Amino acid sequence: MIPQSQADVIFADWQDELSHAIKNPALLLQMLGLDRRLNAIDAESLKKFPLRVTQSYINKMRYGDPQDPLLRQVFPLIDENIVVDGFSADPVGDHLAISSPGILHKYQGRALLLTTGACAIHCRYCFRRHFPYSESNPLASQWQQSIAALHGDSSIREVIFSGGDPLALTDTKLAAMVEDLQKIPHIKRLRIHTRLPLVLPKRITKSLLGWISASSLRVVMVTHANHANEIDAETAEALLNLRNAGCELLNQAVLLRGVNDNADSLVALSERLSEVQVLPYYLHLLDKVQGASHFDVDEAKGIALIAEIRRELPGYLVPRLVREQQGEASKTIIA
Repeated sequence: MIPQSQADVIFADWQDELSHAIKNPALLLQMLGLDRRLNAIDAESLKKFPLRVTQSYINKMRYGDPQDPLLRQVFPLIDENIVVDGFSADPVGDHLAISSPGILHKYQGRALLLTTGACAIHCRYCFRRHFPYSESNPLASQWQQSIAALHGDSSIREVIFSGGDPLALTDTKLAAMVEDLQKIPHIKRLRIHTRLPLVLPKRITKSLLGWISASSLRVVMVTHANHANEIDAETAEALLNLRNAGCELLNQAVLLRGVNDNADSLVALSERLSEVQVLPYYLHLLDKVQGASHFDVDEAKGIALIAEIRRELPGYLVPRLVREQQGEASKTIIA
């Protein structure tokens, strides 16, 4: 862990911490005692997808370890500039799935809302790192058009808040959005995909818990933890508060080279999720997005890892190995 003097930075609230996110690779390395021991991409390339990481997440990294699995997820290595065949700007066909402003409609009965392009941290393997959010953000000016589209399709029973990270929005905005959704009789469930309980636990505020608890919708939150070290005591408390507010908690991880591509790491993640009452749901094979080829783990190894952890864990703690494939009616289950 980083020195206590650096970890004890005090922020007024989650928005204050978010506004002070670290964006300079050299500064991040200095904070971790690494100096120049990792090669970052050049400044011009970094403009396309900047470094962004919160103090809360940095506090969980191992001081002096250039191979730390959390650091690897956020540090912009020069490997991102390697061009690899089969890796594209839109690996899962998001652009083709846009049915109306801000709405992706890929699967029967579910509609995904791109609520914001903002995130608390920038994961270097992000499959939407090239997505044109400025053209597809329903909150920019087109929210009522998005709501009208949802009203008009009675097949939609579940709305998924995605992004970016929906919890990067304020509670006022989120509560207003949920209030509008609750007026649509055929919508029964709200699913929220987020990294913020892991990377900015202060975001789980009393106000957030209040509207979740009061909602007439069944609220499911899908956290995106990839490594057991992401779940410290503060995150565990945030997750417990969400459960107590009536939120069902699932986790989906991404299989990442150098982060969790071994059975010990995956077993530890499932065990830690179980301790904080989060169900390990999916383990995704990497979406082949430009700039993330250095994270790729081949399918055969993924299948072997699932077989190995299945020998060590009860079935309900073994996530399903899946891949998202453009045009398919659902996630493709690999193992």
